[in-house]
Amino acid sequence: MEKKKLLLHTCCAPCSTHCVNELVKDYDTTMYFYNPNIHPYGEFVKRLENLEKVADKHKIMIIEGSYDAEAWLEKVKGLEEQPEGGKRCKVCFTMRLTKTAECAKENGFDCFTTTLSVSPHKDAKLINEIGEELALRYGLEWVHSDFKKDGGFKKSTELSKELGLYRQKYCGCFYSVNNNIASPKE
Repeated sequence: MEKKKLLLHTCCAPCSTHCVNELVKDYDTTMYFYNPNIHPYGEFVKRLENLEKVADKHKIMIIEGSYDAEAWLEKVKGLEEQPEGGKRCKVCFTMRLTKTAECAKENGFDCFTTTLSVSPHKDAKLINEIGEELALRYGLEWVHSDFKKDGGFKKSTELSKELGLYRQKYCGCFYSVNNNIASPKE
């Protein structure tokens, strides 16, 4: 039986490790790296380069989405003071998963999902609600997930160490890291 073609939105290499291990068992998986929230641009590049190590290990392809930090900043305007996990994250998840659904539809994928639910800091219920709504809108299947369950986050940490992957200390957005990086205009 032929596997369904799945487009996996990937936020970073460490989060992708466990997710990919699980998904390739049942799906013909391609990773989609669309993360205009990541700041600064050098961080975006570093995460993409490390994601290529995971893709090489599994012999799967990465589709690189555009890096449009200005569009992301416009989307989250007025939500700068929100805590991580607040309204800004919902807007960010929706933006990134919408692009993932569009890419999946345009490229003949059957279904899509995201690595975001592997993080203990991300609300899997909210992510799945957004994904299900987008799947209906685009005529795709959403693969429901909470990759952090059953030790998934721990497994992703161990796998990323085994592969020697760069592990970032913040989700990627300028507002999640306080003043440890350049301003969002730089």
